[in-house]
Amino acid sequence: MRRRALAAALTTVVLALAGCGGSSPKAAPAQAAPESGAPVAVASPVPAAPSATTSGSSAAAAPPQVNGNPGGRAAIPAEARAADTSKPTRVIGNGTPGSCTSEAVVSAVGAGGIITFNCGPQPVTITMKATAKIKNVQGAKIVLDGGGKVTLSGEGKRRILYMNTCDKNQGWTTSHCQDQDHPSLTVQNLTFADGNSTGDTTEGGGGGAIFVRGGRFKVVNARFVRNRCDQTGPDLGGAAIRVLSQYHNQPVYIVGSTFGGAAGQGGVCANGGALSSIGVSWVVLNSVLSYNSAVGKGANPSRPGTPGGGSGGAIYCDGNQFTVRLAGTLVEQNKANEGGGAVFFVSNDRSGTMSIESSTLRKNPSAGFETQGFPGIYFLGARPPSVSSSTLTR
Repeated sequence: MRRRALAAALTTVVLALAGCGGSSPKAAPAQAAPESGAPVAVASPVPAAPSATTSGSSAAAAPPQVNGNPGGRAAIPAEARAADTSKPTRVIGNGTPGSCTSEAVVSAVGAGGIITFNCGPQPVTITMKATAKIKNVQGAKIVLDGGGKVTLSGEGKRRILYMNTCDKNQGWTTSHCQDQDHPSLTVQNLTFADGNSTGDTTEGGGGGAIFVRGGRFKVVNARFVRNRCDQTGPDLGGAAIRVLSQYHNQPVYIVGSTFGGAAGQGGVCANGGALSSIGVSWVVLNSVLSYNSAVGKGANPSRPGTPGGGSGGAIYCDGNQFTVRLAGTLVEQNKANEGGGAVFFVSNDRSGTMSIESSTLRKNPSAGFETQGFPGIYFLGARPPSVSSSTLTR
């Protein structure tokens, strides 16, 4: 397995960790507990996405859905803000719910450009009969904006959205597909519900709602509920989102978004009940990750006689040099069968770093192992995570 450094680290056991068996990975060296600043203001979890409606276009318009952590105050850099969709390239629908179909979404996403919806004034759910796939040759910028009223549902049967710059079936546009600046994909003001990539082994699997490799990717004011991917496997993950590479290792931005948000609404996967990646950096701002689960068993590399997995209840990150930053974000009520009920972070060459700013991490049980002084986190990197004005509790 390519993670020899991790495998070596995991062969030694720190028996002081509660719940660690004889073959469980060791914890990072003991570190002092972080100093707590003023806890971030936290609102109650946002309710689940609205159900589909068949109301006619004459009905009064419903207000757009707002996601993320209302108490989050992290500054949003320009490149992480919502894309301008005032002049869309194409519009899905003609003003009625019935005109917003799976076929229309697949066609529009394949054609690329700035895509908006006109499905009437009320919230609507579009049941996807096929995965919408980005065609790499269709331009540098692709935006999918639901206006806060559109849910794309995988029906519990399929992945919802797919982008892969190294998939020749979608058009191979460079000789360095894993490190190119296009397409740049933004999803905003949308709900992704009931995506399921179980059994899809493309690029190792994972990514129940969205799978991305290459280019650039960001999420703004979106909601992910009840997404799934394979429940066993040492390294696959991301019930909501799986990302394998980004141009020049620039980060994936997650802004003002919700993953789970209430009991029964979270994602479930072998690893990374919400987010998962290999060698990818993340910046998660003013968001909520709650009630997600990593349900695999046996960790990574998997213990003999086990299928592997079970780490990173909310976030699972592996690779070499990458970073994770959580700011203005609430991470709670996630759980892992193995390590990192909230976050599993392993930088194999110990160059990766993590920071937690003005955030709250609480009630994220790790059934197997975690790093001393950082409840809900298993971390191996360049130095202990930087924690400021945040609260980390069991």
